[in-house]
Amino acid sequence: MISKSAMITICGRPNVGKSTLTNALVGEKIAIVSNKPQTTRNRISAVVTRGSTQFVLMDTPGFHKPRTRLGDYMVNVVKESVADVDAVVLLVEPIANIGKQEEELIARLKETSVPAVLVINKIDTVEKSTLLEVMALYSAAHSFDAIIPISAKDKEGLDELMCQLDKYAVEGPQLFPDDMISDQPEKQICAELVREKLLLCLDKEIPHGTAIEVTKFSERDNGIIDMDVTIFCEKASHKGIIIGKQGAMLRKIGEMARTDIEAFMGTKVFLQTWVKVKENWRDSMAQLRNFGFTE
Repeated sequence: MISKSAMITICGRPNVGKSTLTNALVGEKIAIVSNKPQTTRNRISAVVTRGSTQFVLMDTPGFHKPRTRLGDYMVNVVKESVADVDAVVLLVEPIANIGKQEEELIARLKETSVPAVLVINKIDTVEKSTLLEVMALYSAAHSFDAIIPISAKDKEGLDELMCQLDKYAVEGPQLFPDDMISDQPEKQICAELVREKLLLCLDKEIPHGTAIEVTKFSERDNGIIDMDVTIFCEKASHKGIIIGKQGAMLRKIGEMARTDIEAFMGTKVFLQTWVKVKENWRDSMAQLRNFGFTE
C-alpha cells in the first residue's frame, strides 16, 4: 500500500477554535480548550491516520500582540509554523471584517507561498448571508486554494476539510506509528490538563501566569499511576487564590484534572498538587527554558 503524509499548520487568532478543531479531527482530546485567549502555548502535533494517508496537524498558539517573553515565544512559534509545511489552514470567525491578526497571517502566507485553505469556524452562530460576506472578503484578500465553512464544535464540514487536506499529501513513509495521536509525551498532556482546569476555574490574569511541572509520574504493578504536580504562579497573592479557602479551590482543580487524566490514560490516577511562587517567570529566559519553552 502506498503511504502518504501531509504536514498541516492550523493557525489563527486566540479563541478561534484551533484546539477544538484539532481534537475533533483526531477524535480524542490532546489539546486543552478554554474560553480564555492564549490557551495553547506550544505547537502541538496531532496525528490523524486515514487509510494510507497520515496527516500531521500542528495546532499553534493564538496569534496575538505579545506582552511578555512567553508571548514573544508563542508568536514566533506561529510564524515559524507557517513555513516548511505542505499547507496551512487559516482558521477565522464568521465576521465580515479582516482583523489585524488575520492581516498579518495572510501577509506571512504571501511571503512563504505555502498553499493555504481558509476555514471559517463557528458557522452555527451566524446567518448564511453573513457567511457569504466573509467568504467574499477573504477571497479578495488572498488566493486561498479553498474556503470551507465548518463548526468544529458540531463536527460539521470536517469531512470536506479532510478531503481538501488530502490533496496536499505526498508519497513517502509515515512520520509516526499508526497508533500515535500526538508528539506530546503523556506527562506533558497530563500537565496541560491540569492547566486547563486552572483556566476554567480562575479569572483574569491568574491562570495565564501559571506553569505546570509534573514531578512524579510512576506506574504501579496494578496499573495505577501516581502523579505529583506543582503549579507555579507569579505572586504570593495568586497562590492564596489558587489554593482557596481551606484548600477548596486546589481540591476542585485537582479533582477535575484527575477525571480527565484518568480518561486520557485509561486507568486510575492518584494525583497530588502543590502550589509554588516564581515571580515574573514569563519574562525570565532561564525560567522559560526550565518550563520547556525553547525555540
